[in-house]
Amino acid sequence: MDTPSAEFIRKDKAAFRVAPNLADYTEALKSNAWDSVKGELTWFPDGGINLAYNAVDRHVGTPTEGKTALLWEGDNNAVATYTFGEMARLSNQYANYLISLGVAKGDRVFMFLPRIPALYAAVLGGLKTGAVVGTMFSAFQKQALVDRLENSGAKILFTTNELAKRLDGTKDTLPDLQKIVLVDSPEFLGGIAKQSEQYDCVHTKPEDHSFMLYTSGTTGKPKGVVHAHKGIVHEYVTAKWVLDLHPDDIYWCTADPGWVTGLVYGILAPWMLGITMVVHGGRFDTNAWYQILKKYKVTVWYTAPTAIRMLMAKGEELVKSYELTSLRHLCSVGEPLNPEAIRWGVKAFGLAFHDTWWQTETAGMMMINFPCMDIKVGSMGKPFPGIEAAIVDDAGNPVPDKTEGNLAFRPGWPSMMVDIWHNEEKYKSYFVNNWYISGDRAWKDEDGYYWFIGRADDVIKTSGERVGPFEVESALVEHPAVTEAGVIGKPDELRGEIVKAFVVLKDPKKYPDQASLDALKAELGEYVKKHLAGHAYPREIEFIDKLPKTRSGKIMRRILKAKELGQPIGDTSTLEEY
Repeated sequence: MDTPSAEFIRKDKAAFRVAPNLADYTEALKSNAWDSVKGELTWFPDGGINLAYNAVDRHVGTPTEGKTALLWEGDNNAVATYTFGEMARLSNQYANYLISLGVAKGDRVFMFLPRIPALYAAVLGGLKTGAVVGTMFSAFQKQALVDRLENSGAKILFTTNELAKRLDGTKDTLPDLQKIVLVDSPEFLGGIAKQSEQYDCVHTKPEDHSFMLYTSGTTGKPKGVVHAHKGIVHEYVTAKWVLDLHPDDIYWCTADPGWVTGLVYGILAPWMLGITMVVHGGRFDTNAWYQILKKYKVTVWYTAPTAIRMLMAKGEELVKSYELTSLRHLCSVGEPLNPEAIRWGVKAFGLAFHDTWWQTETAGMMMINFPCMDIKVGSMGKPFPGIEAAIVDDAGNPVPDKTEGNLAFRPGWPSMMVDIWHNEEKYKSYFVNNWYISGDRAWKDEDGYYWFIGRADDVIKTSGERVGPFEVESALVEHPAVTEAGVIGKPDELRGEIVKAFVVLKDPKKYPDQASLDALKAELGEYVKKHLAGHAYPREIEFIDKLPKTRSGKIMRRILKAKELGQPIGDTSTLEEY
């Protein structure tokens, strides 16, 4: 296998505020994850534990009660601030309201809300009652909503007057849905205000279901991935060590709570640590984002490669026109982090973005780059301490270093999914020879760093050579004319497959005619040959305005391939408009 040369961003480890000594925790996490952090979380006397209680209620009666928990900014200059005590009491009112509707432990309570304070209170209130909470991205349309609500058997749905219109005419298809709660209606606002601010949180057991989120595949309906309250251990520790959150930090996670990142690391885990969070309810806008970083003096920023590339396209000078010296730690999630994005972070902010890899099914970071780790540019990083990772073949047998295979993990980490809702066969399919098979292809180097190749069904085999689409995309993105690229394998009689690239240009006006575009295609092909490998260059390049992505920012190569080959594109409920 062609392996990249080791390009490091070296860290002065003494300069970082490193969380507790990792070596002290590693063996504890391997043997008994509970013991390593039991004293840092709040357990009920009967052995129960609740995510929401640990997020807000446990701060009541401590100095953190009066500390700002949420700095919210919406559209039209709307702002709001909540302390931990206020959020604890407001979520108690939501819990009491749910109880008044007949909600009991195990019932499914879903949220179809934009990033407004009501969303955060509803999530916490639902968890406090022992209900199973589900969040749905506010851009979902009717079919995506029906699929999730029908499969989950959701009893209560929180939404707004405007978003509720997307459910018109669906009543007969959702027999389990007893009430749609409109959080911006006078009826609800009056009713919630009358609810008691006191509530005795349900003593959920570690194995009790806590939240469920839906993932989409190439075929079939979305799958409901179910998690349990015991995941709190993994979620808490990774937020503390990988995001390196400390009491005086101002933290911004740009992910929407409709996705697992926005739920776990945008609500629950940071508040367990008593951290002040910024939430921006508006659309992406480069200047607005920089203004938020400046205005709130954000110190720790967790965002996505797609957003980073969009910021890159606006240039370094714009970044430097803002006073952003408060930033001290940058992290990335959602899709692989291109090397150029890491280098750009160093040039633009004086800080490297630290990649993290995990999935809805894992509910917590699995592959990480600690603040104190030397970064191997382009790699995924290393497994979180206590996580046993390996590269295995299709039978679940580990393969030697520098050998491509399936990225796999030993089952049993605290935040591992506990079920696929009403689909035991699908759940079992994730496990082979006592390994959880992630569905990603990767390899491990001699230093223990892992390198992403692509989704198992994305890897290209051309003239007998295997090519990972991500490495070709990364090479293309480093060219100064390119903003983004999506790469697929296209069937070819001679070579089996050829590499085809779909490219988004930074400035299309520079290439006004076919001759200039053809010259650029040739230039890009030679650029990939020079920077990657001769067999990996794209034999076909198509310039497009926009790549198909999920709303969490992942490039949907299967959509590109399906459109290219005239095939059905499968479930598109998580896709941006394309």
